[in-house]
Amino acid sequence: MTAAPRTLELFYDVLSPYSWLGFEVLCRYKKLWNINLQLRPSLIAAIMKDSGSLSAMRFLTAVNLEHPKMLEKVSRELWMRVWSRDEDISEPKSILAAAEKAGMSTEQAQGLLEKISTPKVKNELRDTTNAACKYGAFGLPVTVAHLDGQTHMLFGSDRMELLAHLLGEKWMGPVPPAINAKI
Repeated sequence: MTAAPRTLELFYDVLSPYSWLGFEVLCRYKKLWNINLQLRPSLIAAIMKDSGSLSAMRFLTAVNLEHPKMLEKVSRELWMRVWSRDEDISEPKSILAAAEKAGMSTEQAQGLLEKISTPKVKNELRDTTNAACKYGAFGLPVTVAHLDGQTHMLFGSDRMELLAHLLGEKWMGPVPPAINAKI
C-alpha cells in the first residue's frame, strides 16, 4: 500500500531564475518522492521590493484559479521567455504568446488576461504572497514542507538535498536517472 502523498508548497516568481531551478527540480521529483506539489505564484516585489513581473504573476494567479492544471506549463513557458530566450513577459502580447505556446487556447488566455486586474486575482496573489511571508520568506523560491504535523520552510533552489533528507528520500541530483532517461 502506497503512503499518501506529502504536501509541499513552492512559492515562486518567474522573475527569479532560482525559483525556476527549484520549480524544475520539484516537478521532476513529484512522483519519485510521492509529493503533492502545490504551486504558489507569489510576487517577489512584495518580498524584495523590486520586480517587474506584476502582470505575469497576476496572470499565473488567474491560471491557478481557473485552469490549475495549466499552471506548470504556463509558468515554465514564462521562465523560458525571460531567462532562456531573453524575451519580454510584462506586455500582454508576450503573456498571451507564452500561454498559447504552453497549450492554452487564445480565448482562454485572453479571458484570463482580462481578469488580471480584478479584485479576485489581486487579492489571491496578495494572500499567497502574505502566506509566504508568514512562513518567514525573505526571497524566493520558498518551499514549505508539511510533514507529520510540522511545517518546515526552506529558502532557495539549492536546498533540495535538505528537502530530500526531511522527506526521508534519496537526492539524485537535479535530473534524477528516471527523468534523465526520458530526456
